[in-house]
Amino acid sequence: MTITNGELAGELVRGATDAAKAGPEHVTAPTAYDAILLASFGGPEGQDDVIPFLRNVTRGRGIPDERLEVVAHHYRAFGGISPINQQNRDLKAALEAELERRGIDLPVLWGNRNWAPFIRDAVVEANERGFTKLIAIGTSAYSSYSGCRQYREDYAAALTDAGLDGVIQIDKVRQFFDHPGFVTPFMEGLRTGLAEVAAAGIPLSETHVLFSTHSIPSTDAAKSGPSFRDFGEGGAYAAQHRAVAEVVVAGTDANWSLVFQSRSGPPTQPWLEPDINDAIRDLAGNGIRAVVIVPLGFVSDHMEVKWDLDTEAMETSNELGVLAIRVPTPGIHAAYVSGLIDLVVERRDAVPVAERPALTKLGPWYDVCRSGCCENVRLGFKPALAGQVP
Repeated sequence: MTITNGELAGELVRGATDAAKAGPEHVTAPTAYDAILLASFGGPEGQDDVIPFLRNVTRGRGIPDERLEVVAHHYRAFGGISPINQQNRDLKAALEAELERRGIDLPVLWGNRNWAPFIRDAVVEANERGFTKLIAIGTSAYSSYSGCRQYREDYAAALTDAGLDGVIQIDKVRQFFDHPGFVTPFMEGLRTGLAEVAAAGIPLSETHVLFSTHSIPSTDAAKSGPSFRDFGEGGAYAAQHRAVAEVVVAGTDANWSLVFQSRSGPPTQPWLEPDINDAIRDLAGNGIRAVVIVPLGFVSDHMEVKWDLDTEAMETSNELGVLAIRVPTPGIHAAYVSGLIDLVVERRDAVPVAERPALTKLGPWYDVCRSGCCENVRLGFKPALAGQVP
């Protein structure tokens, strides 16, 4: 395990700025950041990239290429190109335009976890340009290992691999699941989707809203969020989704449920359920004629939206004679882009917590992740930035 200069000085948060290094729940001192680090999952951009990309995603698990090909066909159906990289280019450009509109001089650097440009490339660029204080935006709104802590581990690994421990400091914006900028596009989309169903002559009583998100192992879900808070079954991950779903559906009188998609791993390992396709089958068997699918767990229309929802879930619905409407993800919706910049400004200016927008009682979430937050039960704790150790 690498020991950073901060740890040697007794700081609670590795590689953090002065305002965050002691580990407050919400930072109360302004920080003059040099740049924004936009961090994402990454994806292949051609058929030859698919298997190397999937090797990166599954590294350390010893999964043979023939098993990776089972997943590869999702990408191969789209020419081996994941939409996610172009979506991040578009988001980066939209963030830069919003920063310019507001007169905020902060460059946006972009790095991925699993494909070029990598997060390491972004921190090397930061160093070359003389940037020493970065504020990171991970393209995941909720608390979980893969949605938060793994990004924090990636920041730590990138600095170590590049020999920049103690040179560059990285903070992150809070998880933004209930920020109005993230939630507003879903609210608009749901109401449009319900209107389309009504226009098709299907009454609300025969319509069901499915809020869909990525399934994760049940053991990881139970460890999501800080351990000192009891979020019930599914941990903070499920609790955050349920809370946001209630906000999105409020005022519509529609029946709804939280469903999951894109599970992987051995069938013997429990993951969050029900699967969206199973849910559609059950609903059809109980007289439901239309479903409005809200991809609540996703910030853009990447592969798991295009394949799992737009392909598989639509096929299931068509086979059952159920009308299915899929609501857009935030993408580069103006409210979402503006909201992400609001989160950066919130940290730059140390906006008091009472003035920070949050649409559920769970927020505003922590600026600095709590000790032990979002543990990966299989892997244990690795060095991570932007949170109290471990």
